[in-house]
Amino acid sequence: MQDKIKSQKENWEKTKVENFIKKIPERKNKFETDSQIEIERLYAPKENDYDDIGFPGEFPFTRGPYPTMYRGRFWTMRQYAGFANAEESNKRYKFLLEQGTTGLSIAFDLPTQIGYDSDHPIARSEVGKVGVAIDSLKDMEILFDGIELQKISTSMTINATASILLAMYVTIAKRQGADLTKIAGTIQNDILKEYIARGTYIYPPKSSMRLTTNIFEWCSKNLPSWNPISISGYHIREAGSDAVQEVAFTIANGMEYVSSAVKSGLDVDSFSSRLSFFFNVHNNFFEEIAKFRAARRLWAKIMKEKFGAKKEESWKLRFHSQTAGCTLTAQQIDNNIVRVTMQALAAVLGGTQSLHTNSRDEALSLPTAESVQIALRTQQIIALESGVTETIDPLAGSYFVESLTDQIEEKAKDYLKKIEEMGGSIRAIEKNYFQNEIAAASYRYQQKIENKDKVIVGMNKFQTEELVQSKTFSIDPEVSNKQVEKLGKLKAERDNTKVKENLEALSKAAKDESINLMPFILECVENYASLGEISDALRAVWGEYKG
Repeated sequence: MQDKIKSQKENWEKTKVENFIKKIPERKNKFETDSQIEIERLYAPKENDYDDIGFPGEFPFTRGPYPTMYRGRFWTMRQYAGFANAEESNKRYKFLLEQGTTGLSIAFDLPTQIGYDSDHPIARSEVGKVGVAIDSLKDMEILFDGIELQKISTSMTINATASILLAMYVTIAKRQGADLTKIAGTIQNDILKEYIARGTYIYPPKSSMRLTTNIFEWCSKNLPSWNPISISGYHIREAGSDAVQEVAFTIANGMEYVSSAVKSGLDVDSFSSRLSFFFNVHNNFFEEIAKFRAARRLWAKIMKEKFGAKKEESWKLRFHSQTAGCTLTAQQIDNNIVRVTMQALAAVLGGTQSLHTNSRDEALSLPTAESVQIALRTQQIIALESGVTETIDPLAGSYFVESLTDQIEEKAKDYLKKIEEMGGSIRAIEKNYFQNEIAAASYRYQQKIENKDKVIVGMNKFQTEELVQSKTFSIDPEVSNKQVEKLGKLKAERDNTKVKENLEALSKAAKDESINLMPFILECVENYASLGEISDALRAVWGEYKG
């Protein structure tokens, strides 16, 4: 059969293709994906086309982690939001919930991400700019005022200070009378990619990994429905990696977290079913779909074969996805609606469990409410009108998609072998391996744009004269002053003796690596110690990482 197909293809190329190309040459000498995988002119059946696909909900989960996928329920529709102070962000969250979003996704400002209170000199110019400012439990109480945490799923994009924000969230849930076993959501808590691609780290890697492992252990006992980490390829891709690197580096980090947790004494099956992932959805439609399928299959094999996980749930890679912010253009911003739609569709066809769609104006500013609504409607139209959710993994068996899936998996394995030979992710970070590989890929991609080998519609081709966009979102310049005033009032009214005792106990516990720090952080939070004070207590013991 294979010989017959091969012969027919060769005959087609000689009798049809060669003569046709003489009349109308192909557009390029070489076609390839963004990951430099060469794209053949035509894909035909091969002997192993269906060998490693399996069925949805069965190992190796190429076709999806659940048996019925979107025929049972749609992915969680999230819109990443947070700006200014807790009062303003609370209004946006309520608007999103009213519009049909099924999960909240919180953006925190830069001071919150790197452990500084709003009144710190280094923070003043950044308060509320790229996310909501959270200085204490008081802000978190305002942020979720009127929102029942047991009825929603919340994702928090926070890493170095993830333990503190989680403690605040749990405290509010308890005060609402919620059943902690039913509280659902995710903290990003992926500190390794901060050293690789993003930079919002505080402590040295070893101390940061301790906090991450502490959260794994605490959640497995106290918050069983919560995902204690979202291992993120999104920011690796935003930094300039290609799709293969995104898969390989993200999974390498996942392996490092699992290894660290196991070395600390945790049984692999006690926490691995709650590990989650976070991927980017870029422009190359079929490569992105194949990327998700390859990542699922690769992770399943690693968890079963390398780490010896026994439970089927431990083998599943479940992921949140977000359309690619780096692909949005400031020129002809309505073109971004089309880009986001294509990317969102790729995420759905790739089997995402949760999705955020970017807004058309994010290359200019934080999105307006109107733009956020369009982004959310994009997801809803795909879910309810397109028909792509009626059957599971509809592109399975596509000669092209299956070939890409296989090639991405194999190329990612090559990277993983190199990283393992270096001693794992932390050693590779210390050697700048990830950073250098991403920089090289980013340079190649940018060169293609500048040479117009890669067209970005409206930016390097089909440009038009445009009026300056006037309708953009802006932050009240008084936000910083109001936030500092609120924090000062809190510090004057709280029990400062109790706060001091809590912070001293945390510092003492931080010196003993055998102690889980989450209960101490909870004590600090419940008594209104500020995020900056808690971070400083740990800084005093562990120091800061300078990179």
